[in-house]
Amino acid sequence: MLTTFTLFTTSTVMAKERPVDLVYPHLDTANSRWFFFDSASRPFGMVNLNPDTEIGGAWGSGYRYHSDTIKGFSHVHAWQLSGLSVMPVVSSLPTSELKGDYYSPFNHDTEEVRPGYHKVLLERSNIGVELTATTRVGFHKYTFPAGKTPKILFKLSGKLGPVEFTDAHLEQIDAHRFSGYVTNGATIRRPKETPVFFHVELNQPVAYLSAWKGENVVEQAEKVSGRNTGAVLTLEKTNKPVMMKVGISYTSAENARKNLETELAHWEFDRTVKDATEEWNRWLSKITVTGGSLKQRRRFYTDLWHALQGRRIISDVDGHYSDQTGDKRVVKQLPKKKNGDRFNHYNSDSFWGAQWTISTLWPLAYPRVASDFSHSLLQYYRDGGMIPRGPSGGNYTYVMTGASSTPFMVSNWMKGIRDIDIDEVYTGLKRNHSIDGIMARAGYEHYSTVGGGMKYYLERGYIPYPIPEEADHSNGDLFHWKGAGQTIEYSFQDNALSQLAKSLGHDDDAAYFFERSRNYRNLYDASSGFMRPKELDGSWRKNYDPYDYDKGFVESNASQMTWFATHDLDGLAELMGGKQALVDKLDNAFKEASKQSFTAGSAHKYEKDKRYSRVPINYGNQPSMQTAFIFSAAGAPWKTQYWSREVVNHVFSGLSPDTGYNGDEDQGLMGSLAVLMKIGLFQLTGGTEPDPVYWIGSPLFDEISIELDSQYYPGNRFTIKTVNNSDKNRYVLSLRLNGKPLSRTYLRHSEIIRGGELILNMGPEPHNGTELSGTPL
Repeated sequence: MLTTFTLFTTSTVMAKERPVDLVYPHLDTANSRWFFFDSASRPFGMVNLNPDTEIGGAWGSGYRYHSDTIKGFSHVHAWQLSGLSVMPVVSSLPTSELKGDYYSPFNHDTEEVRPGYHKVLLERSNIGVELTATTRVGFHKYTFPAGKTPKILFKLSGKLGPVEFTDAHLEQIDAHRFSGYVTNGATIRRPKETPVFFHVELNQPVAYLSAWKGENVVEQAEKVSGRNTGAVLTLEKTNKPVMMKVGISYTSAENARKNLETELAHWEFDRTVKDATEEWNRWLSKITVTGGSLKQRRRFYTDLWHALQGRRIISDVDGHYSDQTGDKRVVKQLPKKKNGDRFNHYNSDSFWGAQWTISTLWPLAYPRVASDFSHSLLQYYRDGGMIPRGPSGGNYTYVMTGASSTPFMVSNWMKGIRDIDIDEVYTGLKRNHSIDGIMARAGYEHYSTVGGGMKYYLERGYIPYPIPEEADHSNGDLFHWKGAGQTIEYSFQDNALSQLAKSLGHDDDAAYFFERSRNYRNLYDASSGFMRPKELDGSWRKNYDPYDYDKGFVESNASQMTWFATHDLDGLAELMGGKQALVDKLDNAFKEASKQSFTAGSAHKYEKDKRYSRVPINYGNQPSMQTAFIFSAAGAPWKTQYWSREVVNHVFSGLSPDTGYNGDEDQGLMGSLAVLMKIGLFQLTGGTEPDPVYWIGSPLFDEISIELDSQYYPGNRFTIKTVNNSDKNRYVLSLRLNGKPLSRTYLRHSEIIRGGELILNMGPEPHNGTELSGTPL
């Protein structure tokens, strides 16, 4: 008898892999903040439906892996926003008691989580819960114990993540349908109340609605409104699963209904799960990788998955959106792009750090997303007179500092994403870089324009630390009033605006903003070799320590922020005594940072801890995450290849709930960074120059293939292949682009978007010949 053995090679196994199946959603969830975790959602979905195990505060809330109790299933986990939370229950308690006693323990052993789907068992009453979603609709499936009366509790008040609900409304339309809203109370970050509307439909009839307001309980009600309210839907007994669809809208309950009817007209739960899985797989398959280990591929697609969420759609399916840039909330209709396509409006945490992350990844692999976001940012300018850096539900928040959306919008234009009114964009960006624009406001500065320090930046070429007005400012928190760091950041952003001005023929503006882009030089202290804060009178800040955290530098120290000015590395090298001096100094910083695995601790909460905060390079936050690629621009690409691999190995390789980003992932920023480092392409300028430069690092995989969007780019695919690649063989010995030798370690955008193939021969020793050291900057 013959025995046949089937041999599966690595490539055969990988060929059967789907990117969506490799995602590990539990990554870093022990350190979650409100908007970090995702399960039942679509890319950038308005609805991101999942269990909440902690509900107090923006940090340490949402789905936290080591918390063993589910407190509800809520539909919105966004920057400074929450939405309707519900909980299926079986209980004989009267409503007066049930409203404060409905949490349930659960166990990860009976849990299943993947992109677009979440399944969990509520152990208190043995209720099986399954969740999925479309872009604007949450879809629930509950399996109640046989013979028990199904109930669903609606949380309409109290604390939920970063907000407290200050008002709510729920009314019954008929036995199967309900509608209402919850109002997110104002916060220091988002000072205007923001309602989130919902429309609910069930496949089983509701026998009656119980409701409460404060301590007053009505066991059979038709509606309930106000503060301190909630409700319980009691259904008829059934042996069938109870399914519930919840449409969400920021404009009205009627538009929530339209969103539901448009996106989810049927009751086929498994079909919706399948659709969600396939949609995620299509998005993730824009970049395919082969080679490396299974763990490396799983982590790669988990990083890419994070790069496609967090920043959420807030417009309805028909283009309606809520404008809160003025004194009153106004519902408006989005215009269309030049090509007639409709774009989405977005809620987003800050673009602070986007210049080295999503500004590269999105235009490269997802240019339609980049286009949508540019249009959304421009729409805020049309409505409120300012391009935001982190809007929340149609509100300005003034989160962080500077004009961080400038490099993002300029980069899109320079890469050929030109379906936008660039003259209007330029006008808005130019205003942002003035005393009347967003640069003049530091973190959450809603009612004054002093924290941005623009008066001093324009008059003196630097912002003092401390800013003199601090003593008189009513906001005791003084978020991010860090003059030295702001000066360097503004310089980078001024360079981006200068590039756009030049490309549009505004030569005087280009020269003006270029000159401003050199302001960072005013803070270089040759005696210490670092950037250093200056006092108002121009003297150096006394009692200065370049490793002190947050002393004149936003979420960083002077050692980290010294490397921020990557728009002018020749100028920075000159200040330091030449390129070799720069390389040596940076190399020593990496050697020191390696003792802490290149981060300020294993989570964002440790960043201020003096045991970790003195690290000279921190890949757990944005200010120094570009540093590994500076070596290439300074003529030492082999050091980029070595240190970028070290950072990936120590910071972005874990695959467990307790590790992941070693800091704050920040709505796709650090996920995008990890992706770029692993495919070996990085932009030090944020891609703001004509025909932008991508520096080549040390790709992690044998083959990386990027699908190019035919709506924007002429090519089909750009593929990077590595030969003899391994952790030991991390150095690039030679390069071939489309069959021809390449004597430089960078590519131009035009070379990538035409499609083609880059082959890298890898080896265990660095190739430090000058023929691989060309610098275009």
